[in-house]
Amino acid sequence: MKTLIIKLGASGDVIRTTTLLHLFDDGVDWITSDLNSILLEGLPRVNKIIKESELTFTNFYNYDLIVNLEDTIDAAKIVEAINHKEVFGSYLNKSGNITYTDSSKDWFDLSLISKHGIEKANQLKFENQKSFQELIFTGLGFKFNHHQYLLPVTIPSILTGDVAISSKAGKVWPMKNWAYYNQLADHLREQGYIVNFLPHRKTILEHLADVRSHSHLISGDSLPMHFALGSNIECISLFICTSAAEIFDYGVQQKIISPQLEKYFYRRDFDEDSVKSISFDTVTKAFEQLKEKKISYAYS
Repeated sequence: MKTLIIKLGASGDVIRTTTLLHLFDDGVDWITSDLNSILLEGLPRVNKIIKESELTFTNFYNYDLIVNLEDTIDAAKIVEAINHKEVFGSYLNKSGNITYTDSSKDWFDLSLISKHGIEKANQLKFENQKSFQELIFTGLGFKFNHHQYLLPVTIPSILTGDVAISSKAGKVWPMKNWAYYNQLADHLREQGYIVNFLPHRKTILEHLADVRSHSHLISGDSLPMHFALGSNIECISLFICTSAAEIFDYGVQQKIISPQLEKYFYRRDFDEDSVKSISFDTVTKAFEQLKEKKISYAYS
């Protein structure tokens, strides 16, 4: 069976999509962004990596299945240009508009291209209690059974310690930037822990290696969180404006969910109160629980 996956970014989304590799014994070809291609190199069951920049001069097979998890017209046009028997995910309809298959509705009904409109999609996303993996596996006709992320091998980092903190979330989600990371670092250092803020690195693999060189990670819903989940690193993850349910915890994650999550859910603006909606004490208590292996959901 010849299968093609189209998942370009973001990097964390590419990583969690690697769980699908467990499903295809014959392997897959994968179209991804140039940036994220390094995350797929050397992974089992990845037969061929096609970078976005290579699309115009790539010869494609006739595929039995294309799994397109992007919600853009450009990605849907890729599907249209490649010979295939079946699609899971988004594609262009006869009118040239982007839509998605009925088999993938559990996921895409929650997306920017939802047939229900964006307001209803966000409400469905807020109410959803299933992980990304559960939603996609079910749509493809499989049962998600804790299938692990697949990540590349890395060279050990020189940045080592007990706790890594990732405090920056970028411009898209400013409300992910929790207000008390510096205070938390001081508190943990006073207790004798070696704490490092993850620095900017030239490559994704260096960033991954930094996470792997620590026993614990504290961050928001971010790329380092996915690195930790895929590397069996115990982590505390703060959810201020995005879905905690979509993230499968693999038994190593303590989720802390803002009590104001519904107010800030999927907003990309900034509200100063949002970054303070999870208390400092809640996170320190969660770290103590994680050390004692009492992993659970926590609300501040």
